[in-house]
Amino acid sequence: MNTTQNAASHEAHIRDQFTRQAAEFAVAPELHNGEVLALLVEAAAPGTAHTTLDVACGPGSIAVAMAKRARHATGLDATDAMLDQARALAQAQSITNIAWQKGDVYALPFEDGSFDIVTCRFAVHHFTQPQAALDEMLRVCRPGGTVLVCDATASDEPEKANAFNEMEQLRDPSTVAFLRLDILRGLFAAAGLPEPRQVFFQVPTEREEMVTRAFPANNDFEGLRKMIDDSAEGDRMAMNARRHGDTVLLAYQAVILTATKPG
Repeated sequence: MNTTQNAASHEAHIRDQFTRQAAEFAVAPELHNGEVLALLVEAAAPGTAHTTLDVACGPGSIAVAMAKRARHATGLDATDAMLDQARALAQAQSITNIAWQKGDVYALPFEDGSFDIVTCRFAVHHFTQPQAALDEMLRVCRPGGTVLVCDATASDEPEKANAFNEMEQLRDPSTVAFLRLDILRGLFAAAGLPEPRQVFFQVPTEREEMVTRAFPANNDFEGLRKMIDDSAEGDRMAMNARRHGDTVLLAYQAVILTATKPG
């Protein structure tokens, strides 16, 4: 299979997974957690004169949170079902200074320097070309503006990172790979951005939450459940996995990276 076919296959996985997941994402507590949203908004620091863009916006929670502080917010996603959920969220909260755009993260449909703040949350692990996506985010950010990337991170220990990514690729076949923190930070350096500021947090979860909300490859729910159960032995995926009664508790290790585009 050539590069073009690989890209097309991945885009098909993206559309399939996120069309099916849209309704679940719209009510997922980890995406609408007030404390986490506050961390992101605080890191981005939108003001009343600012315009913001959230790339791969999903059900719209970041764009809506930004719109409450900024002059105008835009959310972009590749999936119609996600954009439908985002519009519903904005309408439910009476947010009117917001727009929704379908588009490609590798070719953002905006002019250079269009936004004061450009964000991307929990999406880099779906990108086949994370550097190209960040370069596009930087292009549409104005000089002196803010670029923010938030994602879960893989362990520095190769075996644990591999185990984590194998589980995630089974749980959600549109996952390419969660990156180590140093690799995420390296994307900023390669784009010509200064050393990013970083804020760490965790996203707690539980085995059955993960399994019942998943659309795993080949509908292998039992394989997914077993991977999560097995991870409690020695915390094999570096997710702070531990047994709790008849289930397993875990937590995604996440980071917010923020940098200012040189003027």
